This record gives sequence, structure tokens and C-alpha cells, in this order.
Amino acid sequence: MAKSIQFSFRSTGAVALIALSALAGCATQSSSGQVYREGETRRAQIIEQGTVESVRTVTIQGDTNGVGTAAGGIVGGIAGSNVGGGSGRAVGAVLGAVAGGIAGQAIERNASTRQGLEITVRMDNGTLRAYVQDAAGEDFRPGDRVRIVSGGGTSRVTR
Repeated sequence: MAKSIQFSFRSTGAVALIALSALAGCATQSSSGQVYREGETRRAQIIEQGTVESVRTVTIQGDTNGVGTAAGGIVGGIAGSNVGGGSGRAVGAVLGAVAGGIAGQAIERNASTRQGLEITVRMDNGTLRAYVQDAAGEDFRPGDRVRIVSGGGTSRVTR
């Protein structure tokens, strides 16, 4: 009976860590031209105007913070420690932790990757600039007149 309670606790812990890892991967912030973070509100921003020269689809790969690697390593270590007996359990735990860490890192990276746009704009002063932002939200085509909203080290392309 004690074994089933211990197994149940380990299983519940593993499920909780997997869920935490998945949620951490979903916590990416949008870089869409339509999304403002709280710290960007109530601040004056500079507006410039220009014409879209070209638009191309790009992939925005989010930064990983190690949560997926750590969670995967813990889950893999717990799972691996249940394999074999004696010193085999220790080897299983180490191999499980390594494999789980690699898998967790891949899951975290894939969860934070999203589609974006590289928008090249000919500014009214004649300079050519490129901006990358999330693809969600507005649709841009060559020849469109756009506004560039800049402030606090970030810029966004809007209509």
C-alpha cells in the first residue's frame, strides 16, 4: 500500500511539473503592433510616417528561460529512477534527467516560436528602415501608408 501512495505522489508531482513547464512556454509576450504592455501606457511616443516597400514572413524565436529544461530534467529523473533496481536506478535517474532536460528545452523553444513580419518602410525623410513584429493583427502590403510609433526603445508599425 505504501508503494502505491508513493507512486501516486510521484505521478502527481510529475504531472504538475509538466503542466508548469507547458504554462511557462505559453507565457511569451506579443510583439504585435496592436499590443501594448502596461509599462508602455501613459507615455509620450514619437510618431513618424512612411510607405511600406516590402513585407516578408519571418519566424520569431522566443528566448528560453530554462524552465522547460529544468522541469524536463526533474520529470525525466523521477521517471528514470523507477527503472531497474540498486545502482541501475541511479543510472536510470541520470539518463532520464538528461533526456528529460533535452526534451523540455525543445518543448519550451517550440512553444515560444511564432510567425512574424519584417516590414520594410521608406520613411518620409527618404531613409529605409525594417521593423519586425508579430504577424497577428494588421495586414501590410507594399504601397500602404503607415505610422511608426516609437518610445522606450521599441517601435511598431501601425496604420
